[in-house]
Amino acid sequence: MSPTFSSLSVYNYRVFAAGALISNTGTWMGRVAQDWLVLTMLTPHSSVALGIVTGLQFAPLAIFGPLAGMIADRFPKRRILFATQSALALTSLLTGVLVVTGSVRLWQIFVLAFVQGIASALDNPARQTFVSEMVPHESLSNAVGLNSASFNAGRLIGPGVAGLVIAAVGTGPAFFLNTLSFVAVLVALARMRAGELNVTLPHRGKGQIREGYRYIRGRPDIILIMALVFVLGTFGMNFQMTTALMATVVFHKGAGAYGLLGSIMAMGSLSAALLSARRPNPRLRVLLIAYAAFAVAATVLSFAPSYDWFALLLIPVGLSALTVMTTANSMVQLTVPPAMRGRVMALYMAVFMGGTPLGSPLIGWIGAAWGPRWTILVGSLATGLAVLGAMLYLVRSQDMRVTYHSRQRPRFTVVRGQIGEPVPEVAS
Repeated sequence: MSPTFSSLSVYNYRVFAAGALISNTGTWMGRVAQDWLVLTMLTPHSSVALGIVTGLQFAPLAIFGPLAGMIADRFPKRRILFATQSALALTSLLTGVLVVTGSVRLWQIFVLAFVQGIASALDNPARQTFVSEMVPHESLSNAVGLNSASFNAGRLIGPGVAGLVIAAVGTGPAFFLNTLSFVAVLVALARMRAGELNVTLPHRGKGQIREGYRYIRGRPDIILIMALVFVLGTFGMNFQMTTALMATVVFHKGAGAYGLLGSIMAMGSLSAALLSARRPNPRLRVLLIAYAAFAVAATVLSFAPSYDWFALLLIPVGLSALTVMTTANSMVQLTVPPAMRGRVMALYMAVFMGGTPLGSPLIGWIGAAWGPRWTILVGSLATGLAVLGAMLYLVRSQDMRVTYHSRQRPRFTVVRGQIGEPVPEVAS
């Protein structure tokens, strides 16, 4: 089997990946349907309302992230996923019912978005760390990359299908299809061979959340990664909202054209995920280069003169953004002991996605005040400053040395982390 897909040789992971691909496709259908519902049916293209919905959906990741990580380390992850996936299916079903009966109101979408956020907050650390129970440690980086590929394959298919469904029969059926997609994950979880799972023994006791914070405080390499993904998640990764505003307000397109933008962006993201799956050891230099590339690509995107150019430029934006996310995720998971992985990944996701409740309303306000193009430009400026700050920190850090080679480009090399653990090399 190709190294890119080596984790699929494991039965449990293969079954889970199949269910996840179907679910991811449905999830992206649901997101497009929700945005379209808010923008065109419940408000007069209000970027502020869309920002509030997005913020409410991600706020629980920041509020309940540490608790969710403790739950993931304390209880069987497979059992947690059964519960969270069922809850997500029910919220999608209820949204669809409200839409098709004509009784949907904006405040109801606010409430349902927050409930979905709670389920996702509990689901994320369990799902992220469940990968390590399905595959051996040496395959973990590959499995993380394939998870991202599955997510973005769903992102490639889902928005386009959602646009067609919305244009043909309305938003309600799109929510129903999303509901059915969660069933695929529940079936996959039920069909797994429990005896072949490398189950991590539950870690119980007092002060677990504080223990997680203490562990991260002693890992400057993880703190740096979290700082970078916080800026990216807060200001840069608001494309669920920004593409909707650009499609409807700037380019005056309908549901089909809006859904197509998500699929086009996913082409770049899927390519990045497959490339990440081929790399056995994620490197900090890859993270920093991709981060800088995102800032440049997003800046160019904000000035796209037409819909066609905007769609084309979404490909490198998706490629660079997903490279950052996959590399950061793999670096954290591979360097954290199994007993701490749930809490660390919960805090990581809380930092990454938890900034969205702050950033989305702000970005929505910027879109209303200055125009949709600024919603992208502000994110590119913020990420550009963040990567410059990270490079300055690395150069000035006591754990860094700068070496020059006469026949090579200048290279920054990390000696050792502050707690005595090796940190990946950084090269410019």
